[in-house]
Amino acid sequence: MKATYLIAAFAPLVGAIVAGLFGKYVGRKGAHTVTILGVLISFIASCFVFSDVLAGNTFNGSLYTWMVSGGIRFEVGFLIDKLTVTMMLVVTSVSLMVHIYTIGYMVDDPGYQRFFSYISLFTFSMMMLVMSNNFLQLFFGWEAVGLVSYLLIGFWFKRPTAIFANMKAFLVNRVGDLGFLLGIGLVLAYTGSLDYKTVFEKAKALENISIMMGPFGVVSLMTATCILLFIGAMGKSAQVPLHVWLPDSMEGPTPISALIHAATMVTAGIFMVSRMSPLFEMSTTALSFVLIIGATTALFMGFLGIIQYDIKRVVAYSTLSQLGYMTVALGVSAYSAAMFHLVTHAFFKALLFLAAGSVIIGMHHNQDIRYMGGLKKYMKITWITSLIGSLALIGFPFLSGFYSKDSIIEAVHASKIFGSGYANFAVMAGVFVTAFYSFRMYFLVFHGKERYDQAPHDAHHHDDHGHGHDAKPHESPWVVTLPLVLLAIPSVILGFYMFEPAILKNWFGTVTAAGSPTGLPAIVVNAANDTLAVLRTPNNSSINMAIHGLTTLPFILAMSGVALAFYLYIVNPALPATLRQRFSGIVKVLEEKYYFDRFNDFFFAGGSRKLGEGLFRFGDRAVIDGALVNGSAKGIGAISGLLRHLQTGYIYHYAFVMVAGVLGFLTWLLLR
Repeated sequence: MKATYLIAAFAPLVGAIVAGLFGKYVGRKGAHTVTILGVLISFIASCFVFSDVLAGNTFNGSLYTWMVSGGIRFEVGFLIDKLTVTMMLVVTSVSLMVHIYTIGYMVDDPGYQRFFSYISLFTFSMMMLVMSNNFLQLFFGWEAVGLVSYLLIGFWFKRPTAIFANMKAFLVNRVGDLGFLLGIGLVLAYTGSLDYKTVFEKAKALENISIMMGPFGVVSLMTATCILLFIGAMGKSAQVPLHVWLPDSMEGPTPISALIHAATMVTAGIFMVSRMSPLFEMSTTALSFVLIIGATTALFMGFLGIIQYDIKRVVAYSTLSQLGYMTVALGVSAYSAAMFHLVTHAFFKALLFLAAGSVIIGMHHNQDIRYMGGLKKYMKITWITSLIGSLALIGFPFLSGFYSKDSIIEAVHASKIFGSGYANFAVMAGVFVTAFYSFRMYFLVFHGKERYDQAPHDAHHHDDHGHGHDAKPHESPWVVTLPLVLLAIPSVILGFYMFEPAILKNWFGTVTAAGSPTGLPAIVVNAANDTLAVLRTPNNSSINMAIHGLTTLPFILAMSGVALAFYLYIVNPALPATLRQRFSGIVKVLEEKYYFDRFNDFFFAGGSRKLGEGLFRFGDRAVIDGALVNGSAKGIGAISGLLRHLQTGYIYHYAFVMVAGVLGFLTWLLLR
């Protein structure tokens, strides 16, 4: 199967190279054909690998040794298990849908071939990340997806906002990646290896080691390592306070919003922590840290979705909130639930982003939901798929999002670690908030009074897609709607079929009393931390879970959110403006996004500028130029000025000095 693994990983790279380097020669059709074919081959290969793993075959081995230094091997290798094949299928299937969708969305863009090259390169990078069996290859994939994300956010490089957004994403992710690199450094320093299997086997012996962490004092090695690794996940998976880059990344084309910022790249952090479960299970402190960060992200990022008017930003804040739910699951050791929600979320969130893109196409590149309304009769396919995606997002029973989200809520409720009470409140409140902002967008876009003719000219983004300002909405072409339909199918049924094996039968890993795996299961959970055990009752099943869900508090909260959105935006559409004015103080805080950007601009960006200015004035200008360069020149000049007075050129002056010297010498001899 090694050949199949290589095909799955490298087929998208071949497409990226052809489209990127030979785009002029193969043309638009050739570029999208070769990249779609590469991702399709990768998807088919992933399906073969998945069936092989289902048959009980796993693989963990090195394929290529890059170098050996100090007895440490730096290798390229694959770890193929249930966790890996799950991610392989998600990455390739969503990427395939996005590639097809892009044909219709980017049809008029002059960078057509370049865009296909980038998204295919991203698919390769993500496959290398999820298939790695060592930290070196993990870090390569980690940085590669970050690089491609930078290129794609700033794809429309003539837009100042796009350039600002991609630089912001790049810099914020460097903060997280520094922590990630330090965590890998600790792993290497104390285990002497970068191979997952070796590290996990040696980890138990390191459980009681403490290290000095500067101002933090003496801390557990495992706690420090796990928190540093998680800081990397905070950057990539956009957790508070390293979340600020993701909403701005919506400046990139919609297909990459779906592929990178909803379905795959932002879930890399969730995957990484799940893969590192043997380490995280050894530090309750690290788990509590993960839990609190995730709960804060889940609730407070959801609030920001309530006041957004840009259709893509509403979905972006929804992504932040759902990533918070996944992180909460990691914090309560419900790694299987986190991965379950990762998979279901990938499909229904990609669906929502692509549906948003379809709306943007139909509205001639207007993204402001205030100037939409009544699109149901113009865009039937986009309407029904958006409804499916929205219902899956809010966790409506029997749809995919219900099973994964309710599994997380039940796990949090069963947890006893520090922060679980706060997290329980956050995820429950988040259910109401999610339902409200999701159906606020849905009702404003597809129902109510038509408002598209009221849109000001600056609400329409032309960007080489120029259309008339007053043209009526229209349904998107089939290359756009086909991926919507194909993504809607797993958004409806995937949770039902995945719930029992993933949650009830613990498909991803094992529960162990010792906490140290003897082999290499995909996910390891200490028996004391097994919060998902509450769901493994004899009578529980996918059907029973959904029927029971109709009577639970999360369902009541979700329906309350939908009802409130219906009342405010359909029954009484004038009320939101009144409420917005009455609660202007709260709205101001939300519009400023809790002042994170202002603080970052003032403290970090402004502080860096002040520090640089100070170093220039006092370090460069005063010390280096003033004291060292100019100062040495002035010193030599002063000494020369003094010596110049002794070099008069008169013979009698020199004779006088010679006589004085001889007199002084004789005096010294006599006085000895």
